Amino acid sequence: MSIRPLLIPLLGLALSLATPLALAAELQPLRVANQKSSLKLLLEAAGELDRLPYRIDWSEFAAAAPLGEALNAGAVDVGALGDAPYVFALGAGAPLKVVAITHADGRFSTSILVPRDSPLRSVADLEGKRVVTNRGSIGHYLVIRALQDAGLKSTDVTLVNLLPSDARSALESGNADAWSTWDPYTTIAITQNGARILRKGDDLLSNHLYLAATSQAIAGKRAQLDDFVQRLDRAWQWVNEHPEAYARAQAKVTGLPVQVHLTSASNTDFRPVAISTQVIDNLQKTADIYLAEGVLTRPVDVSQGFDDSFNAVRGLPASQPTHSQPE
Repeated sequence: MSIRPLLIPLLGLALSLATPLALAAELQPLRVANQKSSLKLLLEAAGELDRLPYRIDWSEFAAAAPLGEALNAGAVDVGALGDAPYVFALGAGAPLKVVAITHADGRFSTSILVPRDSPLRSVADLEGKRVVTNRGSIGHYLVIRALQDAGLKSTDVTLVNLLPSDARSALESGNADAWSTWDPYTTIAITQNGARILRKGDDLLSNHLYLAATSQAIAGKRAQLDDFVQRLDRAWQWVNEHPEAYARAQAKVTGLPVQVHLTSASNTDFRPVAISTQVIDNLQKTADIYLAEGVLTRPVDVSQGFDDSFNAVRGLPASQPTHSQPE
């Protein structure tokens, strides 16, 4: 009896078992920009870095601005940015596309904070006061929107540009009247320092986290990006279901008490958002407001910065009209 008929199915089985290894050898590494270990920590904690069919090369950044510059220069393939920093990156001419969006709905999201014993009770009370925030950040945008909502202009307050660590010190020492910032800084200030929320940004901000990729990466590393966005969606869902495990993982990296992270994670719900005309229109409003305020020096058409073809792989509805062609 010939053994050839038996060898063919055995060979097929061997090839199928070797497929992940073969893919790892064939697929180029995905270069991921990581802001303060956030994405890497998330994926590791959720077990989504196990058995990757490609290598991830991580680059660490302390803030969104240098991360956006790295994307602009093509030094990384993909990274996560908030609304305002992404507008800035597009304004710098970066050939970027948002490939996935995650919405964070939480009690300790971006807010304007004041000391517990502050006499300030509303945004209108900020007139003539010192407000610290990081220029170009989502905190900066919240100040602008909150002042407009209260019938004031940004020129009615003194805006002081400080990084979060310095801004926290300024608020605690009395050198600032208010601080506009985001989580986890809001959680730390409220739970550890007794700060009080003067104005939440839930009704003024999208609270979206944008995952942006370079046009070159979308064209050359589509398989890796398709896989990566799905892993992130699963990881955020895992956080919703395992806030304590996520908090413990965060504490190991940040050095902050587990309870700080647990308070935030337990009060935040993360969900995937489809790229849609509504999302694009809302971000355009952010760009237009920044232009009117003189924060941007020229108009930015944000519609060029989205690729809704990734909706399908995430199991989300397609948008009309599409903006999926790389520049």
